[in-house]
Amino acid sequence: MKKETKLIFFSIVLILFGSILAHMFNTSFYSVDVKRINFETDTGILSGLLYMPKDASAADPRPTIITTHGYLNSAEMQDASAIEMSRRGYVVLALDMYDHGHSINKTTYEPATSFFSFWPNAIYDAVQYMYNQEYVLKDPEGNGIIGVAGHSMGGFSSTVAMVKDEQDFLKTGVRKIHAGLTMGSDYSWSSYLGINSDVAFAAYGPRTVGIIAAHYDEFFFDSEASKTGETVVFKDFINKPEGRAFLGNPENPIEGLMFTLENGGRRVIYEPWEIHPWNHFSFETTRYQISFYTKAFQGYTSPNQKNVGLGPENQRWMLKEYSEFLALIGFFLLFVPLITALIKLPIFSKAITTPTLVIQAPKNTLTKTIYWIFFIFGAAFPAIFFPSLMVKGGSGMVILKVSSLIVFALSIIIGIILHSKAKKIEGKSTKSIINGTILIALSSLLLFLSINFGNNLFVLSSYFNQPTTNQIVYWALIVSEVILILTLVMYYLNKRYSEITPKHYGFVTNWKSIISSLFVVIVAVVIGFALLYLIDALFKTDFRIWTWAVKTFETSHLIAALKYSPFFFLFYYIIGISVNANTGFMKKSKGYLFSCISVVGGLVVFLLLQYGLLFFRGKALCPSQALNPILLFALIPSLIVATFYTKSLYEKTGNVYTAAFLNTILMTIILAANTTTYHGLI
Repeated sequence: MKKETKLIFFSIVLILFGSILAHMFNTSFYSVDVKRINFETDTGILSGLLYMPKDASAADPRPTIITTHGYLNSAEMQDASAIEMSRRGYVVLALDMYDHGHSINKTTYEPATSFFSFWPNAIYDAVQYMYNQEYVLKDPEGNGIIGVAGHSMGGFSSTVAMVKDEQDFLKTGVRKIHAGLTMGSDYSWSSYLGINSDVAFAAYGPRTVGIIAAHYDEFFFDSEASKTGETVVFKDFINKPEGRAFLGNPENPIEGLMFTLENGGRRVIYEPWEIHPWNHFSFETTRYQISFYTKAFQGYTSPNQKNVGLGPENQRWMLKEYSEFLALIGFFLLFVPLITALIKLPIFSKAITTPTLVIQAPKNTLTKTIYWIFFIFGAAFPAIFFPSLMVKGGSGMVILKVSSLIVFALSIIIGIILHSKAKKIEGKSTKSIINGTILIALSSLLLFLSINFGNNLFVLSSYFNQPTTNQIVYWALIVSEVILILTLVMYYLNKRYSEITPKHYGFVTNWKSIISSLFVVIVAVVIGFALLYLIDALFKTDFRIWTWAVKTFETSHLIAALKYSPFFFLFYYIIGISVNANTGFMKKSKGYLFSCISVVGGLVVFLLLQYGLLFFRGKALCPSQALNPILLFALIPSLIVATFYTKSLYEKTGNVYTAAFLNTILMTIILAANTTTYHGLI
């Protein structure tokens, strides 16, 4: 137990050390109080992280910033602006959108209108709440000195909030919003609500408004590209008609220069050389935000804001991110030694099975050739068909459907031929191989049905209420079915040349081992998340780096994870069998390397091509795929961790179930907690 104890201790030290450092940087060395707040609105419950400088109060009210994230994210994605602006003495509310993070939409809506059910109201609802707080500054006329900001979908919400605020101003004579900064968003989606660029520009009025329009933004800032649906191209918004109009149509629009309009409003466009999600993790974009707010709130700051003059290059937020990354590493390092220690206890000892026989490396030229062909195809397939599977359309779906029918037909034909001959092949019975052709035929039929009826699987509904998880779980289902077919073919091919049995592949074990494996994993995951909730309670931080995060969740996220878990279990179980069967004969480091290549190698290449071509030629590999490649920034590292668990726990337990249960429960909860959960679907 000494080794496991040391590793557990080291993991916990990493978690605590990283979290304490993250807390220090998040609170600007304890000069800012950070707490999670919740408040009710007409739409539901909004939650957020309130960054309150310790010297801000009703006696010393401050300019306030309400900032929120984009689609699928949460309040923590606004760390950079929240830390830097609160450090400079401003009050900041980093908001969870409705149906994101800890915020809940209590209205009801149909799946077709679900996207418009939360962001149109979120920011303006938060403005109403913050305006009524005594620590929020108002001018002598009662106008709020509040800045609204948001990334992507949060930018749409900020635009709508300013329009609504201007409409209310015509009735009340009071503007609650003083300034607005949108990041990674234009007017393409707000136009569905009747708020196009012309309406928005008119409503901005005398406010100070800025737009961060990255050159490589995957979604917005090029109306011509949007018409073709191929939006992942180089953009230059400031030189587009819409960009010029936003600035008041100056003769010489200059990026980063603030223009003053006739109505007194000030406008500025920033164009970082970044992709859409990079805005969250960018020194340059954060520099733009600091510069914008410094100008927007000039003349309204308190004498007690001693750091208000810090230059935009003076940034510490990334130290919080790196500290949380240490905690994230500790979190993932915890589970293997923890489970290894737990299974040595009598109550969980059945999780250890008889040491599994290792499948030998291919011996002859034929099996070696087939092995590497299958290995390369198995690694490439998840990426090659990723674009088609994520949208359930395109030529990839046709190819898969036809291929599944071909494999089905060949399996039947080969089975009939072998059965009709009914003789020995190289001294071995054809019975098992005939059975193999039946299993392969059934697997290919299952693949065909999954593709043919794909549009009826994992459809957004009150049961499957996470749209992005629906996409990923369908991709995982098809990948697991293809890998199953490849594994079956390799098994029966190997069986022809060696004394191989199902035990080598991990198919056979006893129910006591399976149940024990499940319970030991549940205990380990509960311990792991208990640590996360303890850290959240003590420090209001979680475990993350950029878009890859392990965060606290609501009951609704856990329920959603349970619904998706059976399908993800199929994926992790089959991947576990394939990985250990195909790399078990390799030396340890080589085995882990090739295991990772087999699972994510193709996806990494796809991502490199997608963005490499975008940067070098100004057009991505799949220019119509804007959102889906972004999902890989978190999916790939999660799959790498899952692969390490698969190899390591297989070596320690002798079965594939322990790792499959761990990956299913842990990764599905992480996925469910970090995406949109539609609570009000009917």
